[in-house]
Amino acid sequence: MKSMVTILEERGYINQIVGSRDELDKVMTHRRIGAYAGIDPTAPSLHVGHMVPFMALGWLYIHGYKANFVLGGFTASIGDPIGRAKGRETMSPTQRKGNMAAMHVQLKRLGASMEKYAERRGYMREWSWRRSLENNVTWWTKVTTREFLSMLGRKVRIGPMLGRDTVKNRLDSGDGMSFAEFSYPLVQAWDWWHLFQSGCQVQIGGADQFGNILAGAEVVKQIAKDAHEYQVALRQQEHLEFKRKINVSFDPMGFTVPLLTTSSGEKFGKSAGNAVWLNSEMTSVYELYQFFLRSADADVERYLKLLTFLTLEEISQVMREHEKDQSKRIAQHKLAKEFTELIHGLGAAQEAEEQHRKLHNKQMSISDMRASVADTKATEVHPKTGLPMFAHPHLNKHAQPLHREDDPTTTVRLPRSMVIGKPFSRILWSAGLATSRTEGQRLINAVGAYVGGASDAKQEMGDSLSFTPIKSASWNEVKKYILDDNLLILRAGKWRIKIVNIIPDDEFVRLGLTCPGWEEHLKAQQESNLLNEAEKKSPPVAESRTSDV
Repeated sequence: MKSMVTILEERGYINQIVGSRDELDKVMTHRRIGAYAGIDPTAPSLHVGHMVPFMALGWLYIHGYKANFVLGGFTASIGDPIGRAKGRETMSPTQRKGNMAAMHVQLKRLGASMEKYAERRGYMREWSWRRSLENNVTWWTKVTTREFLSMLGRKVRIGPMLGRDTVKNRLDSGDGMSFAEFSYPLVQAWDWWHLFQSGCQVQIGGADQFGNILAGAEVVKQIAKDAHEYQVALRQQEHLEFKRKINVSFDPMGFTVPLLTTSSGEKFGKSAGNAVWLNSEMTSVYELYQFFLRSADADVERYLKLLTFLTLEEISQVMREHEKDQSKRIAQHKLAKEFTELIHGLGAAQEAEEQHRKLHNKQMSISDMRASVADTKATEVHPKTGLPMFAHPHLNKHAQPLHREDDPTTTVRLPRSMVIGKPFSRILWSAGLATSRTEGQRLINAVGAYVGGASDAKQEMGDSLSFTPIKSASWNEVKKYILDDNLLILRAGKWRIKIVNIIPDDEFVRLGLTCPGWEEHLKAQQESNLLNEAEKKSPPVAESRTSDV
């Protein structure tokens, strides 16, 4: 059998190793160690960029190593300074607790869904499959200042910490660094020490976490030397392994995974401003499917290796089929379905796939689009939250999926005042197909925006749906394509379709909806109403008379 390190390397998970590669290989071969990956709840949801370290942890889990998912409820109150020229904005306790609760549930579901997904891929559950989910708040509330300083503070030298690039960059060209941020690697090291005592020998992190993992490994080694109870347990374990003629290291080790990027080097994440969230209320299941369907041919094989449990042989077969006709996007469809199944389950993945096939079926008719609007009306309110199922994600400041994907649903509702009399560029923005009115105009100029339906009188009574490039942004062009006085079908590029249901303004307000530009539109409308009222109340100004002389 291949060693675990070899399996991880072949799939592209290992970026840098803290410690010796050969020693890590020996440890994983001869000892059923534990590993952990952690995340601070700085948002109410994980996003796609977070999944690579957790997928590496998942591969260890289904091969019999204990997987520890760690939620940084305590470390989130400090903030990791890596990659930042300025300190993080302080979150309110209420917001942090809300994020913590939401992400705890999400990580718990992720562990369970990974297990189900792995079983459907042939990895059947065994006695050795063990996983845990822990919040570092649980042990930090028990740590005293004296304990922290005596056990950890004495082991750390200030010189190496000041020499870290993160610290030097902030001191030289940033806004300085607080003592809390300076101490972040020490706090993270304490987390590792807590887990290390129960056999968690390996830490997994993103590529930017190499310095933190390296510092943590050194600190844990130093603490372990002086920890009496740990040394007693260690000697017993060494004796057992000596009898079995096993001689491998007990030192803490770790490895970083590559950051998830496109072939052009673009990152995915909250700080990059293009996060694709795993919470279906922030990025819908359909939009998650669509996101991976838009993957470039140069990226799709790497994503299949990093974000699925497909074997390398299965991936090779998918890529061979894909190369026969890249226009069919076979690999992208496989990736989209596999990842959506991993996160949201098989049923949700099948539904997203079916929805895509229907929307992009060449036989799609205008009647089908009307039916889609009717289906959306059937479910007015989310059964749990009480919020509209089709509420625009701008209601949540964190809900900003990748660039132009600013609406999580295919069918969107817009108030009449945001459509009637407005140019196409603004409607594209309000519908979530452009990030601004300017970009909407650029999309039109580049012949990347399309409108569906009847384009002339001959087709007006027909039912077949066809898309026409938008040639002009003017309202006169818009009104030709509005069907039944309440339906507008838009498309950007090949894949992104928005079925716009135009509703009265008062209904839009009653449903608690919003869209890009709605707030400023309301504000302008209110100011105009106030001005009109003021003019009505003010007395008329008498006309001045001039002499006839």
